[in-house]
Amino acid sequence: VDAENGGWVSSRGPARRPGDGHDPAAGEAVPVDGTKSAYAHAFVVLAAASGTIAGREGARELLDAALAVLDERFWEPGPRMHADEWSRDWTVLDEYRGVNANMHSVEALLAAHDATGDPEWLARAASVADRVVGWARENDWRIPEHFDAGWNPLPDYNADRPRDPFKPYGSTPGHGLEWARLLLQVDVAAGTPGARTDAAVALFDRAVADGWDGEHGGGFVYTVDWSGTPVEPRRYHWVAAEAVAAADVLGRVTGDPRFAEAAAGWWEWIDEHLVDHERGSWHHELDTANRPDGVTWVGKPDVYHAAQAVILPDLPLTGSLAASAKAAGSILG
Repeated sequence: VDAENGGWVSSRGPARRPGDGHDPAAGEAVPVDGTKSAYAHAFVVLAAASGTIAGREGARELLDAALAVLDERFWEPGPRMHADEWSRDWTVLDEYRGVNANMHSVEALLAAHDATGDPEWLARAASVADRVVGWARENDWRIPEHFDAGWNPLPDYNADRPRDPFKPYGSTPGHGLEWARLLLQVDVAAGTPGARTDAAVALFDRAVADGWDGEHGGGFVYTVDWSGTPVEPRRYHWVAAEAVAAADVLGRVTGDPRFAEAAAGWWEWIDEHLVDHERGSWHHELDTANRPDGVTWVGKPDVYHAAQAVILPDLPLTGSLAASAKAAGSILG
């Protein structure tokens, strides 16, 4: 948290020692990235909403504070989308607009709706999702990720940075898979079964057609260009995790056995190539021969996608993972 300016900085580093030339008091972590991003704030909302659903002390107060910042600083009522990034002191708003931060905002707002019952958070999640579906439908179901301040697409953005971990050039099949799942969770939360199923299937099928590299031992490529040709062919663990999660949810909603069959095959590939049976967790990045690599992701910095992929199939489907876990406990209890 940024006690001076409000909100949350994007990342903090190790605590500083006295006399090392830094201003913060001994033991205080200092910002590594002091910008204020919608992406980071969405995860604060998600964590606080999940804590609220779980009944953790202080979580609701944190949720209310995080939602207030997301609403006041990032939500743009005209386009009904979230802006991307402010300077640390909230004086400069970057002109860039992006779908990635909005995707995670949808996930966070669905959890906030489950935690609070406030219909506004669900309405915002649904409107963002539907706007993205519209862009994808007009683009052969490849989602444009990058926009200017007027929400005009920037198809060549970061063409010189194909491995950017958050804003790569081109279409990202993993995000198509992630959106497919989120659309169905929006429908469950809104009580509109089937409203977004066709779009979810279209996003899923496009992502699989573009992303799965069956000619080179399997695995999902990171990015493709606007004709579906791979740009960054390395395999990132989170894409495979989102693939099996999306397939599980689509299988349950549609009843079509092809989704379960796809998930079963991908789980075999995950077990063979991504799961680190010696040291635990999953390898975060593989090269094009499916060997552990670390060009973009060094080490194992998170278990977020992998954990969700493992847990989700055992839970009832709701708007959020936390609500699903609570519902499972109620059913079992």
